[in-house]
Amino acid sequence: MRRYLALSVVASTLLVAGGDIAPVEPMVEMAVEQDYGEIFGQSRTFYLDRTYSGTVNNNRNSLATGGYIGYKSPVLNGFSAAAAVYGTYGFNIHDQDADVIGAASYDPALYGRDFENYAFIGQAYINYAFGKTNIKIGRQELNTPMAGGDDARMLPNLFEAAILSNTDIEDTTLIAAHVTRETVGTFGNIYGGGILGLSSGYGLGMNEALSGDFVNMGVVALGEGNHTDGVTAAAVIYKGIDGLTLQAWDYYAHDILNAIYIQADYGWNCILNDKIKMNASGQYINESEVGDALAGSVDTNYWSVKLGSSYDALSAYVAYSQTGDSNSDTAGNVITPWGGMPAFTQGMVTRHQFFADTDAWKVAATYNVKEYGVTATVYYTEFDIGLGNFYDPTNAWTASESGWDIQYDVASVKGLNLRARANYPRDFKEGLDWNEYRLIANYNF
Repeated sequence: MRRYLALSVVASTLLVAGGDIAPVEPMVEMAVEQDYGEIFGQSRTFYLDRTYSGTVNNNRNSLATGGYIGYKSPVLNGFSAAAAVYGTYGFNIHDQDADVIGAASYDPALYGRDFENYAFIGQAYINYAFGKTNIKIGRQELNTPMAGGDDARMLPNLFEAAILSNTDIEDTTLIAAHVTRETVGTFGNIYGGGILGLSSGYGLGMNEALSGDFVNMGVVALGEGNHTDGVTAAAVIYKGIDGLTLQAWDYYAHDILNAIYIQADYGWNCILNDKIKMNASGQYINESEVGDALAGSVDTNYWSVKLGSSYDALSAYVAYSQTGDSNSDTAGNVITPWGGMPAFTQGMVTRHQFFADTDAWKVAATYNVKEYGVTATVYYTEFDIGLGNFYDPTNAWTASESGWDIQYDVASVKGLNLRARANYPRDFKEGLDWNEYRLIANYNF
């Protein structure tokens, strides 16, 4: 929010000599800017419809509106602060309220705990910047490979953390962080604290952390009675080679596990036609138990590669991933209970690539019509799941998901994005299919 004060200074001297008038000095305009900080936020309206078939036959749908609004102060001697309120309000679009008939007709992913509407202070932090160093402490958004917002429904995951970043080394960003608590976003209701959530971004104790309640990171991961000292993370991101980005992260989840995440991305011009842009990426995850090993023995490895290209408005890629065999108490599955979902092969809703003894592949294509603000994506991903999985450990099967995503940035209304999405999982669990459609309107300011 800024106000401009215009001060006009007119310097003129009239000298009369011999009937001549001296030139008048030009008027000088000086603008003095007064900074009062800024209002920021997002309004989101979301409709979701899912129809199950196979082992479950049911339709459920929901409509909600909400988002967040906040204020960021001006910078004073390097210090600034911000606060934001988040909330969601679900509409009763059936004969009975959601809390009466529950998941039979309403989809829970747009609400808080037990289909409730709620509002809370989701951001409240102090920021200090000096030189090329920045420190942010308090409630905040956090988007890193193995801990992040996972903003897939109405409200994202949010965290209480202290984040230090520095760019003194040329082309290099250094990050150190300590995360103590998390409140789980509305997407967590899909998993409900079950075993599937551990490999899908949500822990066994996530129900304790719904509806704006910030809860200890150990409890979010493993449930009540598992209080820990949080998650300490460090990262290095390097961009000193043309076209190449390297990043390495180490997450030390006290008394649970240590997770190492490494990713490399490289882009270049095709040697046959320099109008064709090529890109290749690789990622690797290793997890092992630490301290009291509250999650039991953990010994997990995952790797993935991706190759893509783009020409004019069209881009496409193919990706492949593999998760190690079952060789630990956690059945070799990648554990990611704090919203981290970086996998190249994940579907819109099917995240089985982190199951043990699983090979997955994905193809996707996007067409971007910039002059009209339209982007359209189609994809297909498939998961060859072995007996080592802990979702259905007595069964090995092949799951798949196809889908599409269309976005339109409305030119006449700055900040308005309209979006339609769909996904069609087959054998999500053997014999369970569904068709899901989403309509989303986001207005950012």
